[in-house]
Amino acid sequence: MADDSCGPTKPAASSEPAKPGERIVHCVKFGKDMPGLERVPWKGELGKRVYENVSQEAWKMWIEHSKMLMNEYRLNPLDPQSQKIMEEQMEQFFFGESAKLPEGYVAPKAKS
Repeated sequence: MADDSCGPTKPAASSEPAKPGERIVHCVKFGKDMPGLERVPWKGELGKRVYENVSQEAWKMWIEHSKMLMNEYRLNPLDPQSQKIMEEQMEQFFFGESAKLPEGYVAPKAKS
């Protein structure tokens, strides 16, 4: 789901220390403590699991991956069947067998 807030966006938090009051989670994707999401990003149990176990940086990776999935599978975000496919893909991305990043992985630089 896209961030529809009108407020300022936070910079990538990969190497920054946590700010006071910022949630810290042990990210399932990176395997280390990192700043967590500000709100539950998806409905239901999966959304709660993502909120409790996924960092802001890993969520940004999912957003990019989900764009590719939407285009490749020609999914419609409003279609319940497409939403089910995206939920299954999200489950695999964060909690599936190959969810962990390879040792020494460095995220690509964001486009300016």
